[in-house]
Amino acid sequence: MNDVMAIEQHLALCNTCHKLQALPEIGSNSEAHCARCGDPLHFRKPNSITNAWALLFTGVACLIPAQIWPIMKIGVLGNTSSDSIMSGVITLMQLGSYLVAAVVFIASIFVPVTKVLALTIILLSVQFRWNINSRQRVIMYRLLEWIGRWSMLDIFVVAIMAALVKITGLAEISAGAGATAFALAVVFTMFAAMSFDTRLIWDTAKEQS
Repeated sequence: MNDVMAIEQHLALCNTCHKLQALPEIGSNSEAHCARCGDPLHFRKPNSITNAWALLFTGVACLIPAQIWPIMKIGVLGNTSSDSIMSGVITLMQLGSYLVAAVVFIASIFVPVTKVLALTIILLSVQFRWNINSRQRVIMYRLLEWIGRWSMLDIFVVAIMAALVKITGLAEISAGAGATAFALAVVFTMFAAMSFDTRLIWDTAKEQS
């Protein structure tokens, strides 16, 4: 890997306004500020890996009850039933709504779990200097960052159904504790991905070249 990196030229990218500018010394980057927006400048996001791990663990801690607790409560004529994400998928399949069941499964179970596993692999590969193709890791990161937003689909479905059913007055639908836990899990894993500095991947590749 013979590419010249910006850090080798004492260039830093502002994480707020994305202006590329020179920092005279690596040791002085904690006191430098962006010439455009005035925010602190750093060659790499401070404590990027530590922050990503902390947010990821918090997201996983929320994701476990989100899959167990009821995400939706349905009341019809005094009778109340509740469904977790997985039991909701099973119910949809029993009703013959295979496409909807597949969408809910992918968005609410497959995507969050895959996102956690992918981000874990990326963090471990950087922290322990694993010899993994850097471009593949960056592509993996961009994909999990893009698909992560679709994990909120289940929450949107619950909100829309609650509003529509309340209008008709035939039944009552409300979000369960699982919905709150699931929303928190999605938010924390999104923040974990955002706090990770992908330039660390190329730093690791540079060290191994």
